[in-house]
Amino acid sequence: MKRTIVNPIIKDTVTFLQTVEESGGKMSDIEITLMPEGGNPLHYHKTYSETFTAIDGELGLKLGKKDTKILKPGESYTVEPMSLHSFFNPTDKEIKFNIKIKPGHTGFENSLRIIYGLAEDGLTNKKSIPKSLKHTAIIVCMSDMNVPGLLTFIYPLLKRMANKSKANGEEKKLIDKYCI
Repeated sequence: MKRTIVNPIIKDTVTFLQTVEESGGKMSDIEITLMPEGGNPLHYHKTYSETFTAIDGELGLKLGKKDTKILKPGESYTVEPMSLHSFFNPTDKEIKFNIKIKPGHTGFENSLRIIYGLAEDGLTNKKSIPKSLKHTAIIVCMSDMNVPGLLTFIYPLLKRMANKSKANGEEKKLIDKYCI
């Protein structure tokens, strides 16, 4: 399994420093290189915390709907489960940061591998969002990513789609193709 994966659409790089399997379930330790204007939408996780540490350049964290924190190299911040957050690159240069997920989460690791693989295969849009709603459902559910607001109301539909995809073997096909 590749240690480093690259998203050819958004040019971000993920390096798995220690997987959940290697840590005996204790953590997923990941280093990310994020391009200018890169980041993700507000979300929360129910089952794990994320500790962000800026390595090279400043890392922006949006905490809740109004608070923003900028981490300088060497600074860390932990987002607890159920806490609304997102990360972003507030600079005009690529940045590097670390995320430690505790306890480790195989679904999170697999979701990164799948979304980067889909991007490589031309199956995502220019923002690296899967073109298939079924793929989106699988990724969102396997990574324990929960989105606030109106999207909360479609989560049950996504969960149903993901469960159906798991039952008919589609999730396994994605894992077999991109995660092994």
